[in-house]
Amino acid sequence: MVSFAERVKGVVFGTAYGDAMGAVVEKLTYREIKSRYGRVDTTMTKWWKADWPETARLGRMRGEGIVTDDTLMTLALMNVYCTERRHLDAYDLANEFVKEISFRPRYIPEFGKEALIMDRLFYPEKHIFNRHVLANCEPREGGYGNMVNCGAAMYIAPVGIVNACNPKGAYDEAILFASGHQVSYGLEAAGVMACCVAKAFEPGATVEDVVNTALVYAKDGTKRAIHDICEAAIALKNNKEDKDEVVTRFHAVIGNYSPMGDDVTRSIHKVGIPSNHYTPSRLFSIEELPMALAYMVLHDGNLLEAVKDGVSSGRDTDSIGVMIGAILGGMQGVTAIPEAEIEVLEAANKQEIEKHCNLFAEAAASIIMEDLEMNNLRQKQLRFNK
Repeated sequence: MVSFAERVKGVVFGTAYGDAMGAVVEKLTYREIKSRYGRVDTTMTKWWKADWPETARLGRMRGEGIVTDDTLMTLALMNVYCTERRHLDAYDLANEFVKEISFRPRYIPEFGKEALIMDRLFYPEKHIFNRHVLANCEPREGGYGNMVNCGAAMYIAPVGIVNACNPKGAYDEAILFASGHQVSYGLEAAGVMACCVAKAFEPGATVEDVVNTALVYAKDGTKRAIHDICEAAIALKNNKEDKDEVVTRFHAVIGNYSPMGDDVTRSIHKVGIPSNHYTPSRLFSIEELPMALAYMVLHDGNLLEAVKDGVSSGRDTDSIGVMIGAILGGMQGVTAIPEAEIEVLEAANKQEIEKHCNLFAEAAASIIMEDLEMNNLRQKQLRFNK
């Protein structure tokens, strides 16, 4: 039996593991990754930009186990739960979460120094600061006008943990909280990711159970993308060693729901040209969560193989790795991740991840116990009323 604390550590170290694995090849295409690396198979991998003169000038580094904002924001959300010790909504994002990412310095591994998480964030995540600190908007409207991406889904796993074994509760809370950050299918992905993590905590839960749960709660394009790509994964199981065929098929399926493709860079040539990239739509889906679920299906829940293939498939590789690691880490516990990789993650990032896991596990267990007590009280009241 995997304990609750081991599952919590599995989610968080799984997040960091997938993040560090994918960070070294983020934004490369599958063909570029194959040409440079073959396949990414350890956190101790050199970043493809490591030798660029611009990298040294900007003072930013990845590789050798270094994580990105995906992990840092996950840890920040864990801190909010430890502070509030209750379920959260958009008002908590606009208050305590903003403080965590915008006003409280910590060690930023990519910079190799203490800074604010905000200094590291991509523009869609900086949107949190713009909307809640500068515009002082109504918190539940914080996501309005944002670029639709996986930015909320990538750090939402703690919501699944505090709703362990309660996928609907996780979905609902993730939507309430992340509405302060994202809209449309970006917000939907956060809800579905959280419910997948919650389902993974059920003793005996399988990858099939997680996917079926995702399909119960997912809406519109997100639901269809998950269904179609997981069906493709099932069909490809007997041919999973043919990486070219798997990636080609997965990208063809997800292309029906995401117009981005391999064109993930922004340049002056795109300015002023209409595009469906990252725009709200009931028909679209982010790529990362469906891809993560597909690789979980393809490898029958083998965390290491799913992460290695997922991050080697190209594009937003760190977030694909994060979602695989978080869900399967919750399902299997921290022992699914090699101890040597955990040691690298702790040493490279200086985040005291295990310490944060212990504190958060205690806070999450307290929230869950309070929920159970309230549920028992309701049941007694119903029996009394009868």
